[in-house]
Amino acid sequence: MVTAERTPEDVQDVPISITVLTEEQLEDADIVTLEDISQNAPNFSVFSSTGNRFFNFYSIRGLSNSNFASRDTAGFFVDDVPYDYGGFITQDFTDLERVEVLRGPQNTLYGRSSQVGVVNIITRKPTNTVEFNGAVGYDSINDFDVQASVSGPIVEDQLFYRLSGRYSDRDGYVDNTFLNSDLDEQLGGNGRGQLRWTPSNDWEILLNASFDDYRDGGGPILPIDDEPFETEQDVNGFLNSIGNAQSLRIAYSHPEFRATSITSRRFSRQDGEVDLDFSTLRTGTFTNIFDSTVVTQELRLQSPEDVDQFQWLVGGYYESRAFNTEKDGFNFDQDAPLLFGDTSIPGSSLLRNADLDTTVWAGFGQASYQPIEALTLTAGLRYESVSNTLDSFERVFTLPTGAQTTFVAFSDIEQDGDILLPRFAVEYQFSPELTGYGAIARGYRPGGINFRPDNDASLTFETERSWNYEIGLKSSLLDDRLGVSAAVFHNPVNDYQVLVLDPLTVVPIEIANADAALTGFELDVRATPLAGFDLIAGLGYVDARFTNYRDDATGEVFDGNSLPYAPEWSYNLALQYRAPKGGLFARAELTGYGETFFNESNLNSQDAFAIVNARVGYEFENYGIYWFGNNIFDLEYLTNASGVSGVQTGQYGIPATYGIQFRAKF
Repeated sequence: MVTAERTPEDVQDVPISITVLTEEQLEDADIVTLEDISQNAPNFSVFSSTGNRFFNFYSIRGLSNSNFASRDTAGFFVDDVPYDYGGFITQDFTDLERVEVLRGPQNTLYGRSSQVGVVNIITRKPTNTVEFNGAVGYDSINDFDVQASVSGPIVEDQLFYRLSGRYSDRDGYVDNTFLNSDLDEQLGGNGRGQLRWTPSNDWEILLNASFDDYRDGGGPILPIDDEPFETEQDVNGFLNSIGNAQSLRIAYSHPEFRATSITSRRFSRQDGEVDLDFSTLRTGTFTNIFDSTVVTQELRLQSPEDVDQFQWLVGGYYESRAFNTEKDGFNFDQDAPLLFGDTSIPGSSLLRNADLDTTVWAGFGQASYQPIEALTLTAGLRYESVSNTLDSFERVFTLPTGAQTTFVAFSDIEQDGDILLPRFAVEYQFSPELTGYGAIARGYRPGGINFRPDNDASLTFETERSWNYEIGLKSSLLDDRLGVSAAVFHNPVNDYQVLVLDPLTVVPIEIANADAALTGFELDVRATPLAGFDLIAGLGYVDARFTNYRDDATGEVFDGNSLPYAPEWSYNLALQYRAPKGGLFARAELTGYGETFFNESNLNSQDAFAIVNARVGYEFENYGIYWFGNNIFDLEYLTNASGVSGVQTGQYGIPATYGIQFRAKF
């Protein structure tokens, strides 16, 4: 059962390409990060590096967040709380009930930042019986990890609680031989508290509050073709992130309708400082401090759950977002003139600040009708209005004496836009075991204001629009022992938003617009050929290319080039055995990606690769002990790459790690 379309449904009846990870699957695969989720969903790729929890690139069906100065292409929700920026999803997940990965535009029901899909992360809810779940683990880089949750009634049958949390502390993968220390150590954790009140059978009120706090070492950016886990830098740096979220969900069920109100607030802050040139030269540091506060309100009115022939939903949405850049730029040290020239004075700084406010209003609706029992017709429409305001912007050069010069300053810059987002779907049940569907949906990523403009021309950028055409099949065969889902899609994109980087500093300076097209398919397979033995597999293919893009600064034409962070192939395979009456547990995983390019020119890339994980243990009635290995063949692979001052640099994926874990459940 999933809630992809805002109502509980069998995944077989949802006309969307969707991968669902159940509570048992999440525990068996020890899925705790966004990258872990992506490794179990075709055409969803997350490019995390050894030590950089500060920001991860991702793509779904070839559309990525390589333009991180704009809205995300995908929507991320944790218990109905929207994460407005993929870089803020820094925490490890714990106590999960389900994950739903929806591919294709979901803008009609979810709104902005859902152009290419939605990732719904749902935690376990408070229970009417006392229960405890816990785990503790330790691995080969001294990673100590502990997680726990407890739930039960406060007032039996009416008021329930749930508390959960996670803490981890590990050494780094990268050795800074110049300072004789690890560059990328990590520590931190998160916690969540929930109260669920059911004063009657018709009402459910859920209060949810969470926090996360991480204190990490600097993100390692290393020369390519050199030793990937060793560097020499005069500054280790740091990457700190904190966040907290609160939500109130009120649901009322009536024989004629259901009403839901979701109120949420999330605050996120990141504070980082890294070496400016990633060498022993004392050129200085790059500083970045920014925070975001998002307040949302959604109201929905919809048909009862037990209605079959005609289902309907109408709703409204409001969002207020304040994005503040406190410090963003360079602090120069004694060797800075060697890199930037005489204009960079030791002890001086060149920092930016900006306050960008966004307001979103939306109204939406969707209806599904069955003219005959086997056929379902669905139509949806959303109207959304987005207003952006850049309240202030400055780039200030500060001398060691304290004297300041402002180079660029903008204030009271506004950019507004609105859009209609339709969706149409046809679903036909050929038999109780086989369903087919076709869908057409419009997607978009709103235009906005560049918070790093150098001039009027680079100040604003256009809305990105797309249409997605999709057909798919879903089957549940052999008494549910075999499930196969497949989808084929074509997605032309107009005004694709391209982040233009400064060739010297790799700092974003402008957002240009281009055209692109994406065509591909995905396949999900779940099978239980023998009692206790499971096979889980996924295969994704996408041809994601520019159809019209020319770099105005260099005149270079990129037509036909692959989009950044869009591997042509992605696949996952898991073979798992669990003794039916307890005892042996064994699992092997293979995850692979085709060639991936990291920039529009396709000069920086990673060849096709695959990694292997394994897990074996012994389980008793209420607890189990497991030995695990990740990337057991110690494969070296890039997760991003770029050229800085003619030197190719990048970040590498996590090397081989081995460890032990103990789990208990009562």
